[in-house]
Amino acid sequence: MKPDTSTIDIRAMALLIILCASWGLNQVAIKAAVADIPPVLQAGIRSMGATCLMLVWMTIKKKSLLEKDGTLLWGLICGLLFSAEFVLIYWGLEFTNASRSTIFLNTSPFVVALGAHLFIRAEYLSRIQIIGMVLAFAGILVAFHESLNLPDSGMIKGDIMLMGAAVFWGATTVVIKASPLAKVYPGKVLLYQLGVSAVILPVASIFLGEPPVQALTPLVISSLIYQTVWVAFFTYVTWFWLIRTYPVSRLAPFTFLTPLFGVLAGSWLLGETVTIYLLCALAMVGAGIYLVNRR
Repeated sequence: MKPDTSTIDIRAMALLIILCASWGLNQVAIKAAVADIPPVLQAGIRSMGATCLMLVWMTIKKKSLLEKDGTLLWGLICGLLFSAEFVLIYWGLEFTNASRSTIFLNTSPFVVALGAHLFIRAEYLSRIQIIGMVLAFAGILVAFHESLNLPDSGMIKGDIMLMGAAVFWGATTVVIKASPLAKVYPGKVLLYQLGVSAVILPVASIFLGEPPVQALTPLVISSLIYQTVWVAFFTYVTWFWLIRTYPVSRLAPFTFLTPLFGVLAGSWLLGETVTIYLLCALAMVGAGIYLVNRR
């Protein structure tokens, strides 16, 4: 019997937790390599490597790249949104700090909820589900409360860039779900985004004045392999399969877990401190996700 995909089932929840934990660890992987490879260039290298992997995979699976399925324009739009998101994230971090960026970037689920309500039939949130999203976002505010100081003019510029990145992130999800991309093989959806970003991100790195690769140490190579093979290839394909299969307005709140997993990974691998605020935030995010996805 075909499973009910109008709500998030246990299988999807388990996959989402794995994805968010992987993306949180990815933040640590970027930090680990940033002294030798600047962040936008890292993202470009990741996209180039994952593009090659996806081409090989689709060849093995005998999936056509040239099939006329009406997705080319939508795929290019998603690729541009995907690229703009990462450029704004890393450019914005030059003006604001990482904690503030986490808060503004995690407004993305609200963009997804609004876009789903406007453009996707039968996807809307009830009042209790909206309360759940607000509660989950409040958890992010609790976890990163120390960054909620009055910003200077430079920080405001960075904050605006991160909010722009959140809009592009959310818009990418909505475009995929609301367009013909929702009906094609998830690998092809990812290939559009990886291929476009593989061209744009290295150019953006040069435009932003990032230095070239300084060294390829075992740590840097391990970081790039993790970012390319696991994050950009396996987890992104899984994410796009989830977008195609389940309501995006119910998937999006799970991404609130990503920065919290990032803090936990930083504590585990980099010796950073875990505070009572983080534990409270995890409880709030978990409660918010429950409210959004309760039957």
